Amino acid sequence: MGKRRKGQESMWIAKSDLPTSPGHPFYQRVNELLDEAKFDAFVEGQCRKFYAAGVGRPSLPPGRYFRLLLLGYFEGIDSERGIAWRAADSLAIRNFLGLALEEAGPDHSTISRNRRLIDLETHRAVFTWVQERLACEGLLKGRTVAVDATTLEANAAMKSIVRRDTGESYDEFLRGLAEASGIKTPSRDALVRLDRRRKKKMSNEDWMSPADPDARVAKMKDKRTHLAHKAENAVDTETGAIVAVTIQGADQGDSATIKKTLAEAIQQVETLMVSRSAGPYVSDEGLLEVVADKGYHSDETLLELEQRGLRSYISEPARPRRKWKDQQLDAQSAVYANRRRMRGARGMRLRRQRGERAERPFAHLCETGNMRRTHLRGHDNILKRMLIHASGLNLGLVIRDRTGAGTPRGFQGLAQALLVILWTLYSLMEVILRPLIRRMARSTDLDRSFTSRRPLAASDAFTTG
Repeated sequence: MGKRRKGQESMWIAKSDLPTSPGHPFYQRVNELLDEAKFDAFVEGQCRKFYAAGVGRPSLPPGRYFRLLLLGYFEGIDSERGIAWRAADSLAIRNFLGLALEEAGPDHSTISRNRRLIDLETHRAVFTWVQERLACEGLLKGRTVAVDATTLEANAAMKSIVRRDTGESYDEFLRGLAEASGIKTPSRDALVRLDRRRKKKMSNEDWMSPADPDARVAKMKDKRTHLAHKAENAVDTETGAIVAVTIQGADQGDSATIKKTLAEAIQQVETLMVSRSAGPYVSDEGLLEVVADKGYHSDETLLELEQRGLRSYISEPARPRRKWKDQQLDAQSAVYANRRRMRGARGMRLRRQRGERAERPFAHLCETGNMRRTHLRGHDNILKRMLIHASGLNLGLVIRDRTGAGTPRGFQGLAQALLVILWTLYSLMEVILRPLIRRMARSTDLDRSFTSRRPLAASDAFTTG
């Protein structure tokens, strides 16, 4: 035992004495996949128009910037400050980012600056590039997609909302109501009582957040009222790959937001169809079928899908028998056709696949990827982050197809899973072979007993006892 002593650090140290990391096997696979398809050259070509001609702050290569955003998904880090801290803390992550030992990690302000500088179309181009890798591996068909949505908590507080017409805050609004009701100098408790008694109408037409004008008052998954955004995905039902991502107002209904998401999905599939690097696995007919839950069921949605030439498999909510009018005959045929398809065997199978394929990406993106609450403001900024998050999920599908695990935590469990499989096989072999071994041993002992007996003599007596 001893005491801690403060010693003077050496001025010079050999590079061979510096600590090194063997790297993380998952991130090594990701880098192999990116280097194999020349990812860095692609993003540098896409971001060449954003390069500054003069002298500025230390540059962040585009390949490293997008790897940092992928790191946010794989490690479940929601903020850019946390991503920068993780990149500076881990030697394995530094190896993944291509940082030398003497090179400092990127600052969070540099990541934020590059995100604001690089436009949304470049982030979408990276998302499409990853989809091409999926198509090459046969993991994206683009024939049938499932559409689903969720709410993301906005980076704004309900206490900060103001009136759209007058600009007064919520407290000032309550004080005006109190003075109008005869309370000249209302206290805080009086304002709280007044707020409890009155009928609340927190309409997005009347209230807004000055910090994030795109945020809308909405109910979250846990029934809380909060400022939020709506994220909607289109997922390939055959493979679980994300085909399209959109960020829209949280106050809009599902039947209104599906139009934009389907337009993005159709455009992405058409881009993959004409891309030479996507391979022959993408459907030649393009997007043909759409699967959704009952929140998307409406006459307008079904009519639009029918006009686009898409077959709908949308669950119908429980409602009384409808009385159709003459101007609703087109909607009637679309509703009955959708109902007939949903009752068929394929409709039942697609309904089960929707619950598996469409819900799971949100669990990976929002819960494991920690994007349930956003640290960014504005639909464009949030969409940039969600596109790279979805790209990370799609890359994980390729890695899982090649190695059996699509996340860093999955790679940590591969050794344990292998031991469990070997122990299971050993137990099965023991259960199967043990009776055979015992039967062989018995037959061997029986043969020995017969061969070891002496010949019977005449004096040997036999009894029946």
